[in-house]
Amino acid sequence: MTPRQQSRRLVSSAAPATLLLLLLAGAADAEPPLVGVSPQDEAYFAPQVIACRDGSGSFPRSRLNDGYCDCTDGTDEPGTSACPEGKFYCINTGDLPRILFSSFVNDNICDCCDGSDEYESGIHCPNTCKKRHDTAETDNGVSELSVAHLGGTDIISSKHTLDIEDLIQKLRGLRMAAVIELGVVVCIFVFYFARRSTRARRRQYILKR
Repeated sequence: MTPRQQSRRLVSSAAPATLLLLLLAGAADAEPPLVGVSPQDEAYFAPQVIACRDGSGSFPRSRLNDGYCDCTDGTDEPGTSACPEGKFYCINTGDLPRILFSSFVNDNICDCCDGSDEYESGIHCPNTCKKRHDTAETDNGVSELSVAHLGGTDIISSKHTLDIEDLIQKLRGLRMAAVIELGVVVCIFVFYFARRSTRARRRQYILKR
């Protein structure tokens, strides 16, 4: 084998390794997917350094949806359940869009009709958006209201909003009931001890006579 043939053989054997290194480097530099982000907000997450919407700080784009909460309002985790204040956007193509609380993401329950909220839970969510949309249209031509606007920009399920408001009202009612019960108990104890003290004084007065 001539030196020229040997060099060609070395180049051909090194080509797959070089290609593999380039692919790995490209994967490392690839930007994280915009999971849970509405199309209107894609431009906001385009820069390499992204500001938290509440002004609490900023984070590099590589930390977007990395499972760690960097912003107190959950700006950096729109597609995970890492931030309690985070929101997940369901595109729901063919149906109405929806925003979920971050606790609903990957909880093994299909909340988005397109199943996008369960992308890492391991369960299969069938896409029911078209079916739901057709059903709503056949019902007297009126689409079912499934989203509500929050602060003019955010939308969230009206059902969950009503559930939260109902829960708050119930908690307030329970707190009021607990205060009333505590007041009744205190009054009973005060009455009991006052009556007992009165009896003791009467006995002492009788004994002195």
